[in-house]
Amino acid sequence: MKLLDEHICSLFKRHWQHTLTYWSVFFSFGLCIAFLGPTILDLRCQTQSTLQEITWVFFSQQLFLLVGSSLGGLFKKTLLASLSALLCCTFVISLVFAIIPLCNNVMLLSVAMAIAGQSMGVIDTIANRQLVKLYQKDSATVLQALHFFIGLGALVSPLVADPFLDDSCVLSANSTTNSSSSSDLESIHSSIQEVTLPKISQDPLYTEGLVITKVSYAFWIMALINLPVPAAVLALMYQERLLACSSQSQRLLDKERGQSNSVESEEGHRSLFCCCNAANVRGHPFSFIIIHALGGAIVFITDGIIGSYAGFVYTYAVSAPLLMGHKTAGYLDSIFWAAITLGRLAFIYLSCKFSPSTLLTLSLVGVILVQFLLLIFYSSCVFLFIGTCVLGLCISSVFPSMLAFTEDILDYKGCATTVLVTCASTGEMLLQLLIGSVINSQGSFSFLLLCTIASFISFCLFMLFLYVQHVHRNVHTDFSEYTEMEDKPKSGGS
Repeated sequence: MKLLDEHICSLFKRHWQHTLTYWSVFFSFGLCIAFLGPTILDLRCQTQSTLQEITWVFFSQQLFLLVGSSLGGLFKKTLLASLSALLCCTFVISLVFAIIPLCNNVMLLSVAMAIAGQSMGVIDTIANRQLVKLYQKDSATVLQALHFFIGLGALVSPLVADPFLDDSCVLSANSTTNSSSSSDLESIHSSIQEVTLPKISQDPLYTEGLVITKVSYAFWIMALINLPVPAAVLALMYQERLLACSSQSQRLLDKERGQSNSVESEEGHRSLFCCCNAANVRGHPFSFIIIHALGGAIVFITDGIIGSYAGFVYTYAVSAPLLMGHKTAGYLDSIFWAAITLGRLAFIYLSCKFSPSTLLTLSLVGVILVQFLLLIFYSSCVFLFIGTCVLGLCISSVFPSMLAFTEDILDYKGCATTVLVTCASTGEMLLQLLIGSVINSQGSFSFLLLCTIASFISFCLFMLFLYVQHVHRNVHTDFSEYTEMEDKPKSGGS
């Protein structure tokens, strides 16, 4: 085990600047993915919209994150294309943070979040794929660290926003309506604690008067916090002599292309649409396709649970029977992301000691047990905080472990990274939409029930995945032996 640690350290020393850069761009990803939850009331106030209307902002972000993940493979043909895409995407995220305070209606805000979502999707595909390419069979540890930085960004985002959140952000034209504005907003917040979700979604926000909100400062601060990330990508491009101002840029770029050309042709740097091409799976056993499908289905569900839990735990907490105060309930989202961050930090070490299959089994079993306990103690505020923390710890490593495990099974010759990243983005979008609509019609308790059912399905799929993996190993071994036997007579005859 010590030899493995030394080997990973030597690889990190060789690729440290690339690795740190890809980790930093995932910090941008996390910073952008988590700010909507705690700022939703202020953004709703800023755009003077209903809760039902502001939901489209979440949908537009997740939809274009899926689009970006699907198209991310188009930028992976060369290192120059990959880093150029990362540079543009990380700078766009800072730009979106800066212009969000200027979006005074839901449509503009949805467009801004769609642009940010597409940038996040491209980042997701490229950073995962480049690290898998650099570390291959040793990628499990660095992928755990990579996804730790999502949690870190997602933890920083609510902490930056919290001091600037305000209950009263509409100022009327005269003093009479001003006082009614404040009381109306207070009644909205109190009604959130007392009514079910269907009533919340129909509850109109006071829209007459001047919008005064301090949350703009939070977005500008996050834009500044994110600016060093594109600077780091630019520095890596300069270090690799990929910029016009770098000396010998063309000669070194050609050298890099020549060294990696054979590897890239095997690894299949393709978009999702190219991966779905029948020509790319020709010559592979049927288990090759099933492994892609099952791996994608597992992260579809688990990342969907993460997105849904982060998006709706606040709504569940302020609804009956818990009826938490909105400030107290707001901490749940921060605790969840903090637990995910801490879990991924711990799994960086654990991934050196245990195989991805062991970590995945323990994680998925833990997720099911926590979900069942949350169902049993559904009326306990204290256990909701405990369960949120433990759930974040258990589910934190599923995606990076699943990605490393799948790529290892397929010998880094498939489209596992592209497929899994795209499926994870799809799961976040569709499961949030499904669970949100069910909560709206059936009440907040259905949120826990659906998450529990989804976690049980993901564990069953993983058991099937392990069986198919065993079959695939045997088929692959038999195919290799058959090929060797076919080649021997030919070589003897020649």
